Amino acid sequence: MANNYFGLTDTGRQRDNNEDAFIAQKANDDNFILACVIDGVGGYVGGEVAAEIARETIIKDLSYIAGNVSALLVNTFIDANKQIYDKKIADKELQNMACVLTLAVVDLENNQFHYAHVGDTRLYLLRDNSLIKISKDHSFVGFLEDSGRLSEEAAMDHPKRNEINKALGFDPNIAKEADFVETGHSPFLPGDMLLVCSDGLTDLVDKNLIKSILTGAGELEDKAAKLIQAANNKGGKDNVTVVLVHNNKAPRVQNVTRPVASAKVVEEIIDPKHRPKLPDGPETVPVKQKSNRGAVVLLAILLLVVLCGFVWQYWINQQLKHDDTKPVAARPVTRPKSAGEIKLQDTLNKLKGNTLILSATDFKEPIVLSDSIYIGRDSLYIKAKGKIVFKPDSGYKGAAFMLSPKSKYVVLDSVAFDGFKTGVITHNDALVLKYVQFSNCVTPVQTTYLFPDKQYVSGRLFGGMFKIDSLPKAIKH
Repeated sequence: MANNYFGLTDTGRQRDNNEDAFIAQKANDDNFILACVIDGVGGYVGGEVAAEIARETIIKDLSYIAGNVSALLVNTFIDANKQIYDKKIADKELQNMACVLTLAVVDLENNQFHYAHVGDTRLYLLRDNSLIKISKDHSFVGFLEDSGRLSEEAAMDHPKRNEINKALGFDPNIAKEADFVETGHSPFLPGDMLLVCSDGLTDLVDKNLIKSILTGAGELEDKAAKLIQAANNKGGKDNVTVVLVHNNKAPRVQNVTRPVASAKVVEEIIDPKHRPKLPDGPETVPVKQKSNRGAVVLLAILLLVVLCGFVWQYWINQQLKHDDTKPVAARPVTRPKSAGEIKLQDTLNKLKGNTLILSATDFKEPIVLSDSIYIGRDSLYIKAKGKIVFKPDSGYKGAAFMLSPKSKYVVLDSVAFDGFKTGVITHNDALVLKYVQFSNCVTPVQTTYLFPDKQYVSGRLFGGMFKIDSLPKAIKH
């Protein structure tokens, strides 16, 4: 679908630099649209740096989207936060930089979108001429406005309007706060439109004017330009950025049918004066006596069942008497674990966060596995620095990695599997591969899809979204 997403940013009337950044493009798989607005904070230059780091991280981490999208977005925000924090620690001139952002991932094929949000940038949904604010402002004034304690007009003029209590880059450990990143998802129906914007728009332009522009005539480019012009006409105090996404499929029109009454629930009302007379004779109708033949048949069946039970139990007892002479099956041999396998499993057991870095300096030899490495976590990011290779122990025929059915988002980054019958066993698109190499593996990845019993299922499989890639020079082994 062409011309269904567009982004635009402007410095405004009172600033000479633009700390905003945006994303309005498709992911590499062409199945999702990325719509994001990032507002940098931290003074001249610093805000721009933070916004650009977040932008590059999002584009890289969301080049391919699969599995639990909300978990993927949270991990992307955690990654961007770390990149910004590491940069500000390395460069003291940037020590105050951070950014706020709102990201929407739109799946037009399935008419839905997912979003993640931190700060006071905003996400709106336009549907049926109603403009709905989806995200919540992470600020004191925003809380007052969202809870109805403060009107939109009063919030726009509040002196503490721009004081935020959440941003990327302030705290290196946001992964420990389960609700730090606001996430959600919603249907995105034909005719719907999403607006992602910075506070440079919403601090100056009220909701009614925004809705009027979005519902007016013109392409997305025209609407975006009009929104920015409206902010500049009100003073342009800040940078202003907007990204628009339109589901321009033809809306479905349902045919209205008149309900038909069921004959079972329709009763005819008869006037007693015109009730037909019954034939002469008794007013009651004789009732036919029930035969007791059914009870006799049922009793016979029950007796037969009981008799069969006794015969079965007798046969089992006879079999058990002779089982003592049968050979006992040998117990499976427990293979000794290698030092690398023990070290890896111990590291996984003690891991507190969701990211595991495997360094070649710690694992100088290939990690030999005598059993599957089981991942029971909801989400996990395993990244190799240097050459990390997994190999099976002699005689081991199982999988190298096995993901729990409850796992929603597991990333394997820059590792290699050599000689396994099965590399990874996963479920429901939880697995994401980045620069993973399989050598001499009969089945690199075995995926099982789990659906509710006896339910109708619709959708598409994400498994075809893998591609053959070359390892980037920056992380070549």
